[in-house]
Amino acid sequence: MSSTTKAPIVLIHGLWMTPKSWDTWAERFRASGHEVIVPGWPGIDDRSVSDIRSNPEPLKGIGLKQIVDHYEGIIRALPQKPLIMGHSFGGVITQMLADRGLGAAYVGVTPGQAAGITTLPPSTLRTGFPILSNPFDRNGARPISKRHFHFTFGNDLTREASDRIWEEYAVNSYNRVFFEGVASTLNEKGGVTHVDYGRTDRAPLLVITGEIDHVVPPAIGRAIVKKYRSTGSPAIVDYREFPGRTHRIVSQDGWQEVADFALAWAVEHAELQPADAS
Repeated sequence: MSSTTKAPIVLIHGLWMTPKSWDTWAERFRASGHEVIVPGWPGIDDRSVSDIRSNPEPLKGIGLKQIVDHYEGIIRALPQKPLIMGHSFGGVITQMLADRGLGAAYVGVTPGQAAGITTLPPSTLRTGFPILSNPFDRNGARPISKRHFHFTFGNDLTREASDRIWEEYAVNSYNRVFFEGVASTLNEKGGVTHVDYGRTDRAPLLVITGEIDHVVPPAIGRAIVKKYRSTGSPAIVDYREFPGRTHRIVSQDGWQEVADFALAWAVEHAELQPADAS
């Protein structure tokens, strides 16, 4: 990577969210001189929250491979390998893109686990219950209730404050994505989210968790890092836990500290890569 050209950054949102959830980090990274690309998942694209809620039909039946292929097409059109950061299920997508060798460095921000990582704390199972409780709606697009949003994203807030954030950010689920992700935890070789944990030429990966996250508690983040490191691969995998942070870590008060750490780490470690890696 050229020392005079700042790498572009691709930000990947998670389930129940849109690119709007990255407004904080995107603005900060652009102010520091990076081109920032924040594509929506297929079916979300650049649609507004209200539009998606009123017509969730385009979200139905879309699975993780389709979403990952969508991002791969966007990334391959860039003039150089980007820094790729994904939140929650976007962190699963980030790991799958890393397995395809598409980035100069990767940051999973409270990332879900890829295939074969079976750590599932009770709070994580509770966050998926509204979807998993109805297997006949596997290809649906279920809305997230304000009550469930409070447990999942707003557990540091009053219900009233959490409801205001729900109004601004929350959209329907991609049910198929959730079912594929859960099924893959027990199917390391054949799961949709399969990655080669032992890949030796993978660019550096950072896993970030929040201390009081109900969706991706630190136990999951540590299990992800342990899985990669247990292979003996020389590829860099680092871990950082932030105290007092929830699953809303990218916009929760104090988000600047997390964003700045993620960017500094990614830039530093991307520069460690051979010149032909960019």
